[in-house]
Amino acid sequence: MEDNFAIQLFEGKKVRIVWDEEQEKYYFSVVDIVQVLTDSMNPTDYLKKLRKRDPELGSFLGTNCPQVEMYTFTGKKRVTLAADLQSIFRIIQSVPSKKAEPVKQWLALLGEQRIDQMIDPELTFQMAVEDYRRQGYSDKWINERMRSIEMRKELTDEWQRAGITEHIDFAILTNVLTQAWSGMTTGEYKRLKGLTKENLRDNMTNVELALNTLAEVATTELSRQRNPKGMAESQQTAQAGGKVAKNAREDLERQLGRSVISSERASDHLRPIGDNPTQELPFDSTDKDDKQ
Repeated sequence: MEDNFAIQLFEGKKVRIVWDEEQEKYYFSVVDIVQVLTDSMNPTDYLKKLRKRDPELGSFLGTNCPQVEMYTFTGKKRVTLAADLQSIFRIIQSVPSKKAEPVKQWLALLGEQRIDQMIDPELTFQMAVEDYRRQGYSDKWINERMRSIEMRKELTDEWQRAGITEHIDFAILTNVLTQAWSGMTTGEYKRLKGLTKENLRDNMTNVELALNTLAEVATTELSRQRNPKGMAESQQTAQAGGKVAKNAREDLERQLGRSVISSERASDHLRPIGDNPTQELPFDSTDKDDKQ
């Protein structure tokens, strides 16, 4: 879900949303919805008290609302209590608010927009561009990231055609590919950059992102030509595709006289907030106990 994060505004208030591709549904930050409904200065505390006053709601949230990774206002990712549309409507029923009906209409509109995006994928890309700009990424980096997303989708489609269906297998193939071109596993690469659960591609520099995209494009083309079947053959193809990018990396490093892989993150070069008066960082209603 982490590549499908977005911020939506309701009457100027921010609501964090994640689109789950597998289940084809939105997950909303519960505390953000509560803040929209109540205008509370401390929506997390309000939600805690609400759960105590309404044990049935508390039980419902515990059973139906998962913890989902979302950005905080400081740009970090934290697990956050989240709910799908059906569960959000249940929560709205338990919160006394004059905004209940407008919020319901707004949620219905978001659902309609998602259908439009599924019909016209370009709308999804436009939404992602706006989100990255809001976080402060440069247009040059965003363009490279959008290309990488498109190429990644082509690769995963090719893996599916080869019979790969399990999440763990996609992760294994990605790890093989990453290690082949960078010399590090995905976990080692993330540790180099000081990442935990953050998306590695969102923290690659322009050069790293270009090389990773080259590895994925090469793997896709080789897979189409070799027509691998199953995991073992797909791993061999991923290794070969990664080697194409490895050769390009080593050639560039020889000419530069330095490594192009570093602990530097793309987010280290985000535009200061003052450079763009319309720019917003990812929303965080609270940075400590957002899980409630």
